[in-house]
Amino acid sequence: MARKKTLRSLMSIRNIITMTEPKSLNSEQYRTIRTNIEYSSIDSQVKSLIITSAGPGEGKSTTAANLAVVFAQQGKKVLLVDADLRKPTVHFTFRLDNADGLTSILLKQISFEQAVHPSEENNLDILTSGPIPPNPAELLSSKGMEDLLENIYECYDMVIFDTPPLLAVADPQILGNYVDGSIMVVSSGKTDKEKAAKAKEVLATCKSKLLGAVMNGKKITKNSYYAYYGN
Repeated sequence: MARKKTLRSLMSIRNIITMTEPKSLNSEQYRTIRTNIEYSSIDSQVKSLIITSAGPGEGKSTTAANLAVVFAQQGKKVLLVDADLRKPTVHFTFRLDNADGLTSILLKQISFEQAVHPSEENNLDILTSGPIPPNPAELLSSKGMEDLLENIYECYDMVIFDTPPLLAVADPQILGNYVDGSIMVVSSGKTDKEKAAKAKEVLATCKSKLLGAVMNGKKITKNSYYAYYGN
């Protein structure tokens, strides 16, 4: 019974506001982030991203889901991948079954076509994590992962990976070498500055470019610039 309550609360808390309230101020901010990502690289187009954070509970999964939605609303074919193979949540967010997913593909138990889920948002597909493996880092750095990503990148205009926190495990660093860019999510008043700086250093060691940071939980005052547009 307690388990069911936990799942229900997770589903209610993780609101995909860009789907439920597309005209809201928060949704507009996600569209602004999308625009910033698109103009972040002059020489080449950003077609793959990891979304991560220094620590847990800073809003990376919510950010990943909403960014995937706004890119899909733009008409791009988008894939959101739950690459947090330790504490996956994307299947809760989109109310999907997680019996099969990324780990199932990497273990050659199922094909990508069988594992991917269409979402309620047009142009957006979801690849859940699948069963939690004992060796996440090894799976993510495997030849099978490289082959899978080659195929995925040919099929989608944008691929977004929700990854674990940077300072907890090596998984985001591994994936950072496979993508065009990375976004770090920080929580206003919660993220420790020293940990954020350390996380930035870790991302700098990856082949992908650190495109910037997204701040969550910043209270908007009546006199702020954004308050002009709504509450």
